[in-house]
Order: sequence, then C-alpha cells, then structure tokens
Amino acid sequence: MAKKKKYPEKHQQWIDARKKYHLSHAHIHMAKELGLNPKKFGKLANHKQEPWKLPLPKFIEEIY
Repeated sequence: MAKKKKYPEKHQQWIDARKKYHLSHAHIHMAKELGLNPKKFGKLANHKQEPWKLPLPKFIEEIY
C-alpha cells in the first residue's frame, strides 16, 4: 500500500484546488502571485448557470 504524502495545510489547499478546478501549475503560480485564496475559487469558477463568467483558468490569466 502506497503512503500518501502529508503536506502543510496551506500547500494542501492549493493542491486540492488544482485538482478540483483542473488548473495547471502555471495557473496556480499566477493565482499565488495575485494573492488569490484557493478557498474562494468556488465563487470565481464558472458554473453552467452563470454564462457571463469566464472559466477559472481564463479568469486567472486575464487578471494576471
């Protein structure tokens, strides 16, 4: 059985956000530089009911 690596909580939040919102390493790097909070990505992410919002990766690129 493989052991799962333990990361500090602040790093684990970014890892979880990357998996959940299908972000690349570059998007995570840009978001960190911008000071974005990975816990708030749910509000920023485009949902099907909100067609006026950009998809999260494009939003991060746009504000970067």
